[in-house]
Amino acid sequence: MINEYQFRLLPEFAATEESIRRYVAREKGMDARTIKAVRILKRSIDARQRTVYVNLTLRVYVNEMPDDEAFVETHYPMVDGAPRVIVVGAGPGGLFAALRLIEHGLCPVVIERGKDVRSRKIDLARISREQKVDAESNYSFGEGGAGAYSDGKLYTRSKKRGNVDKILNVFCQHGANTSILSDAHPHIGTDKLPAVIENMRKTILAHGGEVYFQTRMDALLLENGRVVGIATNTGREFRGPVILATGHSARDVYRWLHANGAALEPKGLAVGVRLEHPAELIDRIQYHNKNGRGKYLPAAEYSFVQQVDGRGVYSFCMCPGGFVVPAASGPEQIVVNGMSPCNRGSKWSNSGMVVELHPEDLQEASLATFMRTGGHDSSCSGALSMLEFQEELERQCWLNGNRMQTAPAQRMADFVNKKLSYDLPRSSYAPGLVSSPLHFWLPAFVSQRLAEGFMRFGKGSRGFLTNEAVMIGVESRTSSPVRIVRDKDTLQHVTFEGLFPCGEGAGYAGGIVSAGIDGERCADAVAAYLGRG
Repeated sequence: MINEYQFRLLPEFAATEESIRRYVAREKGMDARTIKAVRILKRSIDARQRTVYVNLTLRVYVNEMPDDEAFVETHYPMVDGAPRVIVVGAGPGGLFAALRLIEHGLCPVVIERGKDVRSRKIDLARISREQKVDAESNYSFGEGGAGAYSDGKLYTRSKKRGNVDKILNVFCQHGANTSILSDAHPHIGTDKLPAVIENMRKTILAHGGEVYFQTRMDALLLENGRVVGIATNTGREFRGPVILATGHSARDVYRWLHANGAALEPKGLAVGVRLEHPAELIDRIQYHNKNGRGKYLPAAEYSFVQQVDGRGVYSFCMCPGGFVVPAASGPEQIVVNGMSPCNRGSKWSNSGMVVELHPEDLQEASLATFMRTGGHDSSCSGALSMLEFQEELERQCWLNGNRMQTAPAQRMADFVNKKLSYDLPRSSYAPGLVSSPLHFWLPAFVSQRLAEGFMRFGKGSRGFLTNEAVMIGVESRTSSPVRIVRDKDTLQHVTFEGLFPCGEGAGYAGGIVSAGIDGERCADAVAAYLGRG
């Protein structure tokens, strides 16, 4: 017999499968020995009140064992010799596009400018150790894309739940823990995700696909306005329809497209800082307990949002028990991001704290002045206006970080009170911090709204606004600053036939899962284009 139940449990009763089994048996008057298996269908933590509960939806197997797999497996055919499709970028958009192409009987040829996911580790370590950024191998470029070494959170607001489930099941098929199928905020972990990505590549290769690393697309091959392939920095050309899944930091791609008449438009994004607290402090605040999370609860998460002067101020990519990492992708940049290992066990918790920015905001005098005084000659208009602002903000951060990867930082309460921080708390940011008046040199559009947002967050969560927290600049790669315009039905670029802009870099996704969903959609569109749909 199989039954489904919903329970609201204290954390100690939800800690293990055995404790859940005993709880179900007691609540339902069963003999625990007759419960052969318990499968968690959905799990979430309710910390809105002083007593914290775990909400569980369970499938309970009584006197029988489950005969279904923990995840739905996708079967892939062999595609060697099949028509080739070029996939530019091996981030989540590109990888899921490649796997979906195989389902359609098409041969994906994945072109990645960076290194494989394991080789990237060496270059990432050099950023902290030697303050050097490899422009082709960093936190943005390489197998797995920006998400590979920046947390692996799988939460999405996508309403297409069926597509979400497909993405999560493919991750499980390649080694992710099946808990991601039930958790309200699923998370693979920075330490686990690289192996999953590597397994996805192995599946592509095992079924006849091709993968090329350290191969950068330098140009599209055009014939009569139609894309027929790409030219690369290695001198080699690859021919076929192109899925362009380069990620949000491939600024050279945006500039090539703009120079060659491709339809682009500026896209709104959000900029701000990484805010880092001691994890114990966040645990105490969120779980309403002076002793923190205790033995049975995970590191606490938070989510804040306010409207300040007509623009959103909100937390982004919250990493409980995590680290702040240097995420620049080129010289004269400082960019920060956050990540968490699977156990979320560090001493710190961080999140992006950002202000919503629209293209029309660049017409404000304060931002135009910021661009000019930074030495950037910009009219604050045009398809690349948001990209240029983003670049200049990162350059200003580099200048204020002593022209190294040491990041400018300020204590949170000092920022709100417009005071210089004479010292800084310990931080997880490995390259190091330098005290800097972020309230002074950040654009007033950003700093004033951030300060007001922090005051409101502090009123709602006592203890959150504190000098124990440090702001680290800048968080600027929240999304693409450009949208590569495509037809909403065919997903082809509106200028070039045979080009399928994909994922976060094209302006159509905002995270690992949504990029994976868009990758599959683009693969479906290419299959239809080739008569395989």
